[in-house]
Amino acid sequence: MGQQYLDNGWISILITLTMVALVLFNILRAHGGKDLFIRRIAGLNAIDEAVGRATEMGRPVLMVPGLTDTTVNAKTMQAINIFAYVSRVAARFANPILVCCYNASTYTVAQEIIRDVYQQEGLGDRFDVDSVRFISDRQFAFAAGVAGLILREQAAATFFMGEFYAESLILAETANSVGAIQVASSTELTQTPFFIAACDYVLIGDEFYAASAFLTRQPVLVGSLIGQDWCKLLIACMIFCGVIFNSIQLSGGSHHTITEAWNEGKMDKLKPKPFGAGDTTVSRWLNPDPAKDTKIDRPKLPKDELPAKAPGGGN
Repeated sequence: MGQQYLDNGWISILITLTMVALVLFNILRAHGGKDLFIRRIAGLNAIDEAVGRATEMGRPVLMVPGLTDTTVNAKTMQAINIFAYVSRVAARFANPILVCCYNASTYTVAQEIIRDVYQQEGLGDRFDVDSVRFISDRQFAFAAGVAGLILREQAAATFFMGEFYAESLILAETANSVGAIQVASSTELTQTPFFIAACDYVLIGDEFYAASAFLTRQPVLVGSLIGQDWCKLLIACMIFCGVIFNSIQLSGGSHHTITEAWNEGKMDKLKPKPFGAGDTTVSRWLNPDPAKDTKIDRPKLPKDELPAKAPGGGN
């Protein structure tokens, strides 16, 4: 990996280090108690609305933290952090919850986090161990099990967040058939359209991570989110400046192909040749070619100026 960055030139290394520095700087700001602003998105209001409706109807809230292969990854933890907030709100109103897990690792982590939420609210005796369930580690067996729970329990609110695949529409349509309010978000872009078609609210793209940072206010999550936003602004400014600089060079710049003119014996008719897309300064910075830079073009001498062969010599 390091060699790859070296091959791309010092400017790529500088950009990478700058982006890392921006993220770390904002994490330190968040750890230092700085109140970093994160805009509240519409999907977060939908979370409170969905839990409130479930409480009024006396029906449970069902949550699915996506499908992961074997271990708990960052996407799953983001979903569980959001579900911890949902569970906190539900616990205050004594509303039952159901968390359906795809693998044993997620089940263990989710159970401990939800248990801690109830204890922090002083409602540890209300925590039901069966509210966090391991369903299956087989995709469509898991989808069938969750769909069955939705139909039997008549869930009033469902939350599908994390990694979802072909089972996404099965879960969403089943919840839709019982009239549940649905809030969903998938890190798989191919499944987002299905959630948009079947769910009430969908967190798209970075909104999923923004929701976790906004609800938990953990310094690492908040600082990382703000730092990434700064990096996006930096990249946007670099693209804008690069386009302007390249446009100026391509429109008014020129270079002389002295070697070609020498080889063809047309030095007196040498004309400027317009810049190509790869000849601009920005292009050379971002795409260095050491072989091209070190190559020496030697002009060919006319035949009458070639040195004579040595007497009796070979080729």
